[in-house]
Amino acid sequence: MHVDKIHAGERLDRVLAVYFPELSRSRLQAWIKNQQVKVNDEIVIKPKHKILGDELLEVVTTLEDQGEWQASDIPITIHYQDEAIIIVNKPAGLVVHPAPGHYTDTLVNGLLYLFPELRKLPRAGVVHRLDKDTTGLLVVARTAEAHNHLVSELQDRAFKREYLALVHGEIVAGDTIDYPIGRHAVNRKKMAVNAQGKEAITHFRIGEKFNDFTLVQVKLETGRTHQIRVHFSHLKHPLVGDPVYCIRNLKPKGMSEKFEQVLAGFQRQALHARTLGLTHPVSGEWMEWECEVPADIELLLEAIRQHDKLHEKH
Repeated sequence: MHVDKIHAGERLDRVLAVYFPELSRSRLQAWIKNQQVKVNDEIVIKPKHKILGDELLEVVTTLEDQGEWQASDIPITIHYQDEAIIIVNKPAGLVVHPAPGHYTDTLVNGLLYLFPELRKLPRAGVVHRLDKDTTGLLVVARTAEAHNHLVSELQDRAFKREYLALVHGEIVAGDTIDYPIGRHAVNRKKMAVNAQGKEAITHFRIGEKFNDFTLVQVKLETGRTHQIRVHFSHLKHPLVGDPVYCIRNLKPKGMSEKFEQVLAGFQRQALHARTLGLTHPVSGEWMEWECEVPADIELLLEAIRQHDKLHEKH
């Protein structure tokens, strides 16, 4: 695995935790102490070994079954699959990984039902996540080789990940948002722009302008937790429906009863992972997929268009 330069100065065990987040720190440290980890082809036995960035990391071990993760017959939309990868179109309301409160009803549970061999892979082959109420495309590896390749590709920022986001307020033009993101100082379940946080870069352009909203086309350069939601909230343009980062009741003036019902009924962040592109881990071919905008966002957009027609600016 290729270690990104953003990890320069970090301990080896902490960098391993990025690649194997489902494993305990003690287990990762045991790998290192048992001479199972190489940095640039040299065995390293100290967990506190400092990473310089841009190194090659190799782990020689056998992953045990993730037996505690139950297989469940959950409807999953497979957008594409072959012998090495699976592209999933995730619906809103589906958690990706088992966690307290969601042990049997997650995407991983459904994947294990359809593809039992994923038990042998880190995080059941899931390479990157989407928030529970974010819809759209994500990639799952089917083999250890594919997983290593895709994780390295992701760390090298070689994935193409494009989203549609509907935000409050009028944004004049596209831009790049470059603010580091870390844990919120008070609410540890939230993320925030934080000078001590990790580098976070979001590119966006205007998709469609409305009187009180803007549809933006977003391209991620980095992939921090809640990155798009945090960045636009920091710009005072929070995502419509976001229950965490849009805390004020932002309502356009002169709303009809019907429009108010549609807006109030939209109970998730208006964020959709529409496009995913990557280099195939076996063929080396560049592949790209796109999925339709979900019905709830389309309904919301149409309601906004109708509202604007009734309140055209002169």
